Amino acid sequence: MGHFYGTVRGNRGEATRVGSKDSGVETYCASWAGAIRVHAYEQDGEDWVRVSMVKWKGSGEERLIYEGPIGKFEPENSPLREVVLAERL
Repeated sequence: MGHFYGTVRGNRGEATRVGSKDSGVETYCASWAGAIRVHAYEQDGEDWVRVSMVKWKGSGEERLIYEGPIGKFEPENSPLREVVLAERL
């Protein structure tokens, strides 16, 4: 049985994939301008996710958006934490 679950939907319907605790699951959402990569994995018995901007076909930039536990947002795990914390004020 899978531990992680991913879906994608486009003009040909929906597809799903599962990943184990060992493999995790990784997905990309891309355009000609760049992509977002999401990788879900287990770390020390806890489910984590890493969300990054990445290049796609040579376009875009590389930047970590968030890496931390799934299910609860921890701003200290995001390089963008200053923006997030300012929005809360």
